[in-house]
Amino acid sequence: VKNSVSHTVSQMASQVATPTSLQTTATSSSTSLSSPALSPSSPVQLSPDDVELLAKLEEQNRLLETDSKSLRSMNGSRRNSGSSLVSSSSASSNLSHLEEDSWILWGRIVNEWEEVRKKKEKQLKDLVRKGIPHHFRAIVWQLLCNAQNMPIKDQYSELLKMTSPCEKLIRRDIARTYPEHEFFKEKDSLGQEVLFNVMKAYSLVDREVGYCQGSAFIVGLLLMQMPEEEAFCVFVKLMQDYRLRELFKPSMAELGLCMYQFECMIQEQLPELHMHFQAQSFHTSMYASSWFLTIFLTSFPLPVATRIFDIFMCEGLEIVFRVGLAILQMNQAELIQLDMEGMLQHFQKVIPHQLDSGPDKVIQAAYQVKYNAKKMKKLEKEYTTIKTKEMEEQVEIKRLRTENRLLKQRIDTLEKKGAPRYSEESVLQLERELVQARLKEAESQCALKEMQDKILDMEKRNTSLPDDTNVARLQEELIGVKLREAEALTGLKELRQQVRDLEEHWQRHLARTAGRWKDSPKKNTLSELQDELMSVRLREAEAQAELRETRQRILELETQNQIHSNQLRRAEQEGRCLQERVQTLTVQNKDLHVQLQEIKRRQAEIECKSKEEVMAVRLREADNIAAMAELQQQISELEIEKEEGKVQGQLNHTDSSQYIRDLKDQIAELKHEICCLKGQRGMASQPTFDGIHIVNHYAGDDESYQSSDEDGVKDPTLQDTQQRSGGRIRLRPNLGDTDSEEEDGEALRLSVPQSGSHKSTTV
Repeated sequence: VKNSVSHTVSQMASQVATPTSLQTTATSSSTSLSSPALSPSSPVQLSPDDVELLAKLEEQNRLLETDSKSLRSMNGSRRNSGSSLVSSSSASSNLSHLEEDSWILWGRIVNEWEEVRKKKEKQLKDLVRKGIPHHFRAIVWQLLCNAQNMPIKDQYSELLKMTSPCEKLIRRDIARTYPEHEFFKEKDSLGQEVLFNVMKAYSLVDREVGYCQGSAFIVGLLLMQMPEEEAFCVFVKLMQDYRLRELFKPSMAELGLCMYQFECMIQEQLPELHMHFQAQSFHTSMYASSWFLTIFLTSFPLPVATRIFDIFMCEGLEIVFRVGLAILQMNQAELIQLDMEGMLQHFQKVIPHQLDSGPDKVIQAAYQVKYNAKKMKKLEKEYTTIKTKEMEEQVEIKRLRTENRLLKQRIDTLEKKGAPRYSEESVLQLERELVQARLKEAESQCALKEMQDKILDMEKRNTSLPDDTNVARLQEELIGVKLREAEALTGLKELRQQVRDLEEHWQRHLARTAGRWKDSPKKNTLSELQDELMSVRLREAEAQAELRETRQRILELETQNQIHSNQLRRAEQEGRCLQERVQTLTVQNKDLHVQLQEIKRRQAEIECKSKEEVMAVRLREADNIAAMAELQQQISELEIEKEEGKVQGQLNHTDSSQYIRDLKDQIAELKHEICCLKGQRGMASQPTFDGIHIVNHYAGDDESYQSSDEDGVKDPTLQDTQQRSGGRIRLRPNLGDTDSEEEDGEALRLSVPQSGSHKSTTV
């Protein structure tokens, strides 16, 4: 039977090129071989005889594997026959017995998946860490992520007919995905086409994520193992259940969390390397971001990355943290000696070649790394808190920037108006608003403090009230008191009954003693005995009464003792409560003292800031005043130029010939007089000035502006010379054509100084 079975299986193996999965149902005990991983063709249909033969083979395998001797003989027969259950075009036909055993084992695991997953999860993890056989990867990956029979698989063909907004990006990056792999390197090949289809379909399913470049490497690895519909379903499961969707979101918040957790692990387990990274400003994201986004597919050789991906499918992102830290441990000595560029080159070129020998070494080192899931959760909470604070700070910074921009606009508007008092008023208004805001803040803090005090008082009152245990204790005490009271009442009734009995005996005794002297001596003796008996009974009754009183007294004392002990216990509890209250008040006093110091410090800072703001405002006011003075000076100069231009216009445009001739005569006389003065003085060494100055006097104005028509030099001693000179020639030409002289009150005067110290003529 075994020879015939092996012959049949070898024939079937020659018909199937690259089977990828072996799947058997428990109800029909049949086995089917799926199609090649990368072709969407339907699975090979076996004849009923072949199916029955394979079912018998499986049954024989189960029976033989229970006996170790039979198992060894079966392995020997397999080696002699040279056949196997599943064969591949890329694998050798002569498999070792260990490989055959692993194939049989994985075939049984696939057949009994639900039971193995529930009852033998640890053994399954160990097998996955050792590696999933190549031809079982497709079905095992689907089983690990529960991607079989997904409803979205039926929508795949409809999604391909739709148009995605990410198609251009996907087309652009297709050639960059596994550019050296045979299945993807040729342009417009089958591999590139199915990769485009899967990425396009997912971008339509999850429009928030759309398309991210790193995800194409994961889809490419899936397409190397299974058809595109199954690869699409597995990729959807990975994005949903393995945190990949959060990694590929536009914000990449999950990637930031992974970088924070990984950096904390480095700081804890590799402190020297972490300090070196910090010194070189070598951030974790510079080398580890691709590890998490592509599960080492772009950093390690493909066989190594595939083995790591097996474990990732079973255990999630934990293996990425473990392998990443193991890589750093193995290369710590080399990395510490390198700078930033050297470390980048080491991660890109040296580390991949270290793994050419195989993944077993790095996987073994990865499971020596300490990984605490609880600590990772704690780090996640810390990172969330940090990010929340950063977001709040960013919101506050944006708010302050907006207020600053509005204040700048307000200041610019006030400066454009040119009125310094507006700036001062705005500053005062801002100070008032600041004071009001501080007062409101203080009032709100006081109200909050009052509410907190009220809450504390209510809590203290609640603690002072009797709780359930105190009520139960009081009820027990009340029951005991009532029981003792009932006993006392019972004893009292008994005593009363005894008193009545004694009274009856006493009456009888009196009746007997009344006729004693009449009786005989024998009767008298009997009466004496009865009297003694009566006296004994009386003493007994008195003793019993005393005993009852003593017992009652003991009960009262016990009751008082219990009451006092309860009071003492309550007093001790109150004392402990008071001590706790004193401690709480002491802590609150310290906190209030610290808050007071903080408030004083803030107040001092606010005062300093307000003083600085006031000083800055005053400086801006001084700058504005100086600018206004400069503008006024420029206006005055422009007015002077304007008036000079008027005078020049009057002199240039006058058409009075008589005025011109008289002026020339006067100029000639003045020149002659100057020559005479030069000859008389003979002081050639003194500075001389020959020229005509035009003096424009304004009515009611004491200032004068002078200009020279020869050298434009202003004589500083001219006014003093004119004041000392007594002779002036006043010219009043008849300028009938212009009326500026009458309107402005202007006049042209010709003055000749009598002093000989300055030889000049002024018009």
